Amino acid sequence: MNGWTPDVPPTLLDFVGPGPLSFPLLPLLALALGGAYLTGALRLWMRGRRWPVWRTVSFLLGCALLAAATGLAVEAYGYALLSVFMFQQLTLMMAIPPLLVLGSPGTLLLRATPHHGAGGGILRIAHRSLRSRVARWMLSPWVALPLYLFTFYGLYLANLADGILALPGGHAALELAFLVTGILFTIPVLSADPLPVRLSHGGRALDVFAEAALHAFFGVFLMMASGLLVDQFAATTIAMGIDPIEDQRLAGGLAWSYGEAPTLLMLMFVMHRWFRDDTARDAADARYADAHGDPELDAYNDYLDSLRRKGA
Repeated sequence: MNGWTPDVPPTLLDFVGPGPLSFPLLPLLALALGGAYLTGALRLWMRGRRWPVWRTVSFLLGCALLAAATGLAVEAYGYALLSVFMFQQLTLMMAIPPLLVLGSPGTLLLRATPHHGAGGGILRIAHRSLRSRVARWMLSPWVALPLYLFTFYGLYLANLADGILALPGGHAALELAFLVTGILFTIPVLSADPLPVRLSHGGRALDVFAEAALHAFFGVFLMMASGLLVDQFAATTIAMGIDPIEDQRLAGGLAWSYGEAPTLLMLMFVMHRWFRDDTARDAADARYADAHGDPELDAYNDYLDSLRRKGA
């Protein structure tokens, strides 16, 4: 449980204020991840090796957003209002993972970790994990996408949210599950790290399209529902003088609007990378043809010459 449950409707400033927490699991995780990443980046820079600043900024921004979404007063309101809890879920699944994944933490780990001592053991574990069947299975779109959608449809439509949220630590466990699920879905789509599964650009775009459509439908369904899908927030919402159905509709509006924005940005990034890679491949093929000739073009020209000679 959190250390304080609000009983008055929040304002925007209330969300970003300090919020007492009994055990700030995810803020501490964000601090540890950010510190480890920055240590690795500084190690490369001090050795004169290049590491993109924009990747560092992206990862640290993701860590800061993770700490804010689960460490400020918004966390306390997430225990009381479904709309705030939905905001946290969308942030953990759709806003934070792309920032972390674009930081390429796996590549940084391989480059910055020493190859001797404890570092050698860490690298061996990383390589074995990368080649494992578990990693290949977890990053497969046949697992990542259904798991991603289950956290919306299964959690709310199958009435699982009430049971989990009622458990001690259930709220924090769901937040951690949201973050992990979002990362598992985002890695095959955006990651430039070495992966056991590498999707084609078309496959990545298809994954994002499917997620966007099904996710938008969930938001509309939540807005149109006439009954409560999660009873856990009803008492605290009424205590604030807010209609639980209206709060649920607000949660659906967030799922439909705020949830679609990161997906659109991901799709734009995938399409840009697809266009860039195709352009680079075409340029490389043209350079090779200029240097070594094009067998298909040469054969076609020979065929035309033979027809010309026969006509003569």
